[in-house]
Amino acid sequence: MPEQTLSRRHFFRDLAAKGLPALANRPAGSLRDDKSLQDDKRDHPALAPTLRWDDKPAVVGDLTPYNGPWTPELANHLLRRLTFGARKTEADQILALGSADAAVDFMLTPPASLPDPPVNNYNGPDFTDPTIPPGETWVNVPYDFTGEAEGYRIESWRGWWLRHMIQEPANIREKMTLFWHNHFAIQASIVFVGRAMYQHNQLLRADALGNFKTLVKDVTLDASMLFYLNGYLNDKDAPDENYARELQELFTIGKDSPDQYTEDDVVAAARVLTGWRINVVDLTSFFDPTAHDTTDKQFSNFYNNTTIQGNVNGEVELDALLDMLFAKNQTAEYICRKLYRFFVYYVIDDAVETDVIQPLAQIMRDNNYEMEPVLSTLFKSEHFFEAYNMGGYIKSPVDQVVGVMRNFNLDVPASTLYDEWLMLLYLNYLGNAMQMMPGEPPNVAGWPAWRQAPQYYRNWITADTIRNRNVYSDILSLYALQTDNDDLTIDHIAFAEQFANPEDPNLLIDDTLRLLLPQPLSAIKKGLLKGILLSGQATDAYWTSAWIAYQNNPTDQMAMETVRFRLSILHKYIMSLPEYQLI
Repeated sequence: MPEQTLSRRHFFRDLAAKGLPALANRPAGSLRDDKSLQDDKRDHPALAPTLRWDDKPAVVGDLTPYNGPWTPELANHLLRRLTFGARKTEADQILALGSADAAVDFMLTPPASLPDPPVNNYNGPDFTDPTIPPGETWVNVPYDFTGEAEGYRIESWRGWWLRHMIQEPANIREKMTLFWHNHFAIQASIVFVGRAMYQHNQLLRADALGNFKTLVKDVTLDASMLFYLNGYLNDKDAPDENYARELQELFTIGKDSPDQYTEDDVVAAARVLTGWRINVVDLTSFFDPTAHDTTDKQFSNFYNNTTIQGNVNGEVELDALLDMLFAKNQTAEYICRKLYRFFVYYVIDDAVETDVIQPLAQIMRDNNYEMEPVLSTLFKSEHFFEAYNMGGYIKSPVDQVVGVMRNFNLDVPASTLYDEWLMLLYLNYLGNAMQMMPGEPPNVAGWPAWRQAPQYYRNWITADTIRNRNVYSDILSLYALQTDNDDLTIDHIAFAEQFANPEDPNLLIDDTLRLLLPQPLSAIKKGLLKGILLSGQATDAYWTSAWIAYQNNPTDQMAMETVRFRLSILHKYIMSLPEYQLI
């Protein structure tokens, strides 16, 4: 692996010095009072399940297919969990399919082709790539030994991924790519090769709904993973246990069961994996038999005293190792628990373990670790659509950043390539201020919110992060995120116009809340929202007249500004509610 001559720390320190958004310096009017969701639960009891570990009522749903009415609320729930936020057009599309069964099939059928690769959109006043012209892809060029281009290419890739989360039509692929990124966590700041991060990300995307065993093998031999966990240094004379340990502890077997593999099993697996190297020219992996331990590898009673015979062909031994790992029931159970915590809820009590996890794990084993049958069964189940599981999940920062964009039909403006790069950089940094940057999990175990008991999703919420969530939605509601040539801001009137009866304040609020919130609001809170549209007046006609006046004369600036201002305050208020932090 080439020597890094520019660290990520220096790269981002330089970018910060050039004027990235300073969240603390936003207008005071855009900041919500610093208080956590723990404080807000006093106003909304539905938050209590998210904020308590031990108070979940008995679960009644299981994996029996849901055959009840197909409602807008259920369609929106499916979209919130399987994508990064519901657009009204997509909600209507999913609802029109008529059943949960048809909707889930649709969501599990992404486009056949993968997205086109990122391009050089980062040439600007501070840097020009000497190798790649603007608008051409950089994913096939060698590592930049000066180091400077790699930082910009990593941000180009990160923005490219974020843009696809925003633009992807209604299907699960990008959400599954994030799931696998958290599962096989690697840090771009350590790999620091843009091409390698892109290749790894495309690998996760291509295998997102495929065979889990195949994916584990592909990741094992991926250049980014070989570098990140020192696999490329694993040698017969000095076996490196890093990847062998995480392969068992984090990627397959897990640590849930009291019956566990041993330290000797880690050593034996490391010996199996000796000899894999990285071709630094094209960032592919290859096997060097001279660096491989060709002696037999003996495993413990946990693995039925399996012996993997030494072989000069490293792939033969790798396949034998994976066969051994995937023969253990714990592997299917572990991955099903991770899927459940990512897509449904963090509490896995005895009922969920018996009625959901164990049957899902059996489906996974029966289908030779194909993912689609497992996901289909889970998302079509009564359990997934159980009322208790709707709105009890705190959004990740990526769900928040991308969700606002999708909810309000926003796309990333791109007057120039550089404006696009900079805008996406801003959005990623706003997510980072909420404690989540795609490509930068805190460590190989991924983000704590999906694994760390007893807090789980509550890890996302602190006095600082809830403020920054509201700063982000406030900026897009009341101000704009700006580059030299572009403004990113919500078109509040266009958002309202997509509903059937925007002139009726009651129906408009109902339609808006159904799309934006996973749970109904109390009559008191709905009354407060209605008061915004009525500017404190008593009769509905106060809003209706204002809306009709604008519709009759949309070029009238005063009429337009009257409805735009009220809608902007309404949407800002909704996005500052604790309920908006839930999916």
